[in-house]
Parts: sequence; structure tokens; C-alpha cells
Amino acid sequence: MSSYPIMINAFDPSRASELPENEQALLARRQRVLGPAYRLFYEHPVHFVRGEGVWLYDAEGAAYLDAYNNVPSVGHCHPRVVEAIARQAGQLNTHTRYLHSGILDYSEMLLATFPGELSQVMYTCTGSEANDLAVRVARQFTGGTGFIVTRLAYHGVTDTIAAMSPSLGTRLVLGPHVRVVPAPRSAGAAANPVVHAAAAADGGPQVGRDFAAGVEAALGQMRREGIKPAGLIVDTIFSSDGVFADPPGFLQDAVAAVRRAGGVFIADEVQPGFGRTGDSMWGFQRHSLVPDIVTLGKPMGNGYPVAAMVAKPDVLAPFGSHCRYFNTFGGSQVAMAAARAVLEIIREERLRERAQETGHYLRRGLAALGENFEVIGDVRGAGLFIGVELVDDRATLSPATRFAGELVNELRRRRVLISAAGPAANVLKIRPPLPFGRAEADLFLETLEASLAHLQA
Repeated sequence: MSSYPIMINAFDPSRASELPENEQALLARRQRVLGPAYRLFYEHPVHFVRGEGVWLYDAEGAAYLDAYNNVPSVGHCHPRVVEAIARQAGQLNTHTRYLHSGILDYSEMLLATFPGELSQVMYTCTGSEANDLAVRVARQFTGGTGFIVTRLAYHGVTDTIAAMSPSLGTRLVLGPHVRVVPAPRSAGAAANPVVHAAAAADGGPQVGRDFAAGVEAALGQMRREGIKPAGLIVDTIFSSDGVFADPPGFLQDAVAAVRRAGGVFIADEVQPGFGRTGDSMWGFQRHSLVPDIVTLGKPMGNGYPVAAMVAKPDVLAPFGSHCRYFNTFGGSQVAMAAARAVLEIIREERLRERAQETGHYLRRGLAALGENFEVIGDVRGAGLFIGVELVDDRATLSPATRFAGELVNELRRRRVLISAAGPAANVLKIRPPLPFGRAEADLFLETLEASLAHLQA
């Protein structure tokens, strides 16, 4: 069972009467036709009607700095992606059971960004589907059923994958052969953020040993219960767990343990992939690893639904020999056109390099804020995927959950968008579109400083 709290920055429907009449009307329609399971961000929801680059615009034309949405990775409504989708939709949009060069051209471009061992790709519409497919492939290859995930993992919403996603809620029932391990803990988390890098270097190897020990314990439990391991699946930035990127290489021992037990390593790159970590195209590359299977999604089509599973040929072969696979929309000509445009933009606009440069600049600015605001207990991340852990006490790391919710909503009032993650929902999750530059970073830091000062006044 997950201990994940209710979204601290979510809208409370009982306060609908406090909204303007036009928003009340939209909310009433939404509740009537969409049902009760959907949630809205923020104490006061935002009604957006347009997006461009790193900005979103509400119905009154007010601009909001987007420091949260990683799906439009190359920027909201990038004209090249829009044009590629429209052009291909006007020519042909069918499926993968007909020959077409578009899927082959893109696949060759995509696979060229991976280590040579990962040389085959299959397409889906969503990251959830890609992870679901990866689980099927892993089971077929290993003959096992047991999977290891982290304590607050999120891998998707299909029935199988939701049962491997503890972050979906306290009432979630995990799969009977799913075992949960603690997420890696930042070595410098208890330190002043300004000296985090040094602290992380000193305690870095221990992070890997501790994580591997949790994985070994889960494998031992499987052995005792007669469960054959199939694999370890992790989001390589551990985003839902609270954003853990360092030290590079800490995943190696855990992956080695799983492989010794006969399982495979699935790198979920749905969030950290496509250059977001800055120093590499894929999050797993920071750990000097070659996964057996890699899953992709969210930013792959800049908002167009396209996702994929990349695998080693020998891992994929048993599945292909025994199972027929087809996805009506996965790999369609329009999906491939959108995905190709995204890959070209990342390369030509040097967005991975920009993520590295801006991310480093932003983390330094956040660490500097930590010198004046004791509530900042840790700043961590890679590239433009950053976590800021808010604490009531730096010595004990007691989570400042309520304050985190207040801060997220205060930033929204000042027209800056972020969210929060982690077991106590006290880690600010900062992951803007990749064109986010120094000017936007400065605006974000200024607004965050003003918000912190206001809330602590």
C-alpha cells in the first residue's frame, strides 16, 4: 500500500463558490461529464487557452511561466512540430501493417542515439502502453513474473502497470508478484544545499550500496516465496520518489544483482529521456549502464501521443516468436512525423546542451536561496529536472508538506507553474520545457524568492 498523500496543491471542489462565475460554470460542466476521478491543480484552477514556448496563457491573456510541463519538451506548440503533423495528416495516416519509409527513417534516427546493443524498437501511443509491453517482453524472455519497483514509483495506468505504480494512491493494490524497495536517498540531503555536491561525493558510493541492498532483499523474498524474478523497472530520475539523480553510477550494483537472479533491467525514460538530464540523451547513460529494455513516452511527440519500447534483439526475440503485436495508432505516419520533428529540434536547437547549462545555473541559484531560507533542505537533480526538498528542520529532514503546498499555490498566484512530489509531497518538482533559458531561470528564482519571503513574513 502506498503512503502517498492527497495532492497538496489540488483544487478542493467544495470551494467552487469562491471562483468567478465563468469558472464555476466550466467546473460544473466538467464534473457533470467527466466524473469524479479527475483532479485539478491548484487551490484556484487555471483556465488556459493558448501556449507558446515556455509560456501558457489564460482566458484573459495573462502569461504564466511554465516550469513544470515536460510533455511539450521542445516548447508549447512548436511551429515545426505543428507543421509536420499537419503536413503528414494531409497525406497519409494509417498503421504499421503497410510498408512506409517514415517509421524506418525515424527508427534509424532514434536508435542512433542509443548504445549499439539497443537496436530494435516497437511503438505504442503512451508511456503506460510502452511499460506494459516491456513487462510482457521481460516475462517472455526470463520466464519470470516478479518485478521490483521503488516505493513511490509511477510507471503508468494500465491494469498491469498501475499495479506497479504505488504513487497512484493509498488504496492501490500492488500486483501479487510486485515487490517494493526504498528509493535511493540523496547523500547530501541533510546538508546545507550550498555544500550538497561535496556531501554527495563523500557519501555517493553508499547510495548505490543502500539501493542495491533493498533490491537484494526483495530478490531474497521472491526466492523464499517461489517467485522467479522478471526484472527491475525504475524511472531513472526517480521523479515521483522525489527526484534522485546522483551520484552517477549508483544504479550499477542493483542492476547487477537483478541480472544475476535472472531478471532484466527496464529503464523507464518517459520522464528523464530526450535530453532532459542535460549531460546525456537518456537518464540511464548517467549510470554507465546499457539496459535490457528502455521505454519512452511523454516528450517524444511534444504532445502528440507517441511512445516506444527499445530493446536488445535477444531480449525481444522470444516475445516476437510467440506473440503477435499490433497497435492501431502506435507508429502511424503522423506519429512518426511528430516524433521526427522533435528529435531534429532537440539536435538543431541544442536543447540538451541548453538543459545542462540552464539546469546548472538554476540549481546554483536555488542553492543560493538556501543560504537565506532554512526551509530549503536539499537541491538536487540533473539538467532541467530539479527537486527542491522543503523541510521544517534540516537536521531531521522533517518534511514541510503544508508549506510546500502553500508555496506551489503562491507561485501559481504569481503566474509561475510547478508541482510537488515525494512521499510527503514536500519536494518541489521543477521540469520546464527544454527551451527554458537563463532569462526564465532568473524570473523563476526572483518569483520563488519573493514567494518564500511572503510566506515566511
